[in-house]
Amino acid sequence: MRKIADNRYRAEIGLYFEDFKVGDIYEHRPGRTITEADNIQFSLLTMNQHPAHCDAHFASQTEFGKPLVNSGLTLAIILGMTVPEISGQAIANLGWKDISLTGPVFPGDTIYAETEILAIRASKSRPGQGIVTVRTTGTKQDGSVFMAFERSALVHSRESARKGAQNY
Repeated sequence: MRKIADNRYRAEIGLYFEDFKVGDIYEHRPGRTITEADNIQFSLLTMNQHPAHCDAHFASQTEFGKPLVNSGLTLAIILGMTVPEISGQAIANLGWKDISLTGPVFPGDTIYAETEILAIRASKSRPGQGIVTVRTTGTKQDGSVFMAFERSALVHSRESARKGAQNY
């Protein structure tokens, strides 16, 4: 919360560049239980018509025996879970790499995310801003890891955020 007047505070989302420390780990909460409707709607929205996601009869004949949650959906949710801490003060995502999908997710599973800060450095071209590189891991309710990825984001310092959004 940022004090904006006597007895008045404004909520802020995300950490500022100077708040990050290499080696820190953030457990993002709450988790998210994936429903069959989530899976079908996301698959239709993204035009992913693979029957493993939307045809229960087809999916019953696969090695998994039931529909799989679309991995694009799980990636989007895990990424979204990180925003309140990691990229709420970001100017831009700079890239993702080493996305690994190591286990299946099924409708009814609850997923969680945690993020480790791998590297931080001041931007060479944008004073008052910095680049934060993280590794995020997605786990299911039983603790099993189903996804991991690295990403980098350009993040405001407190001073640069104040200059850019004084009236927000």
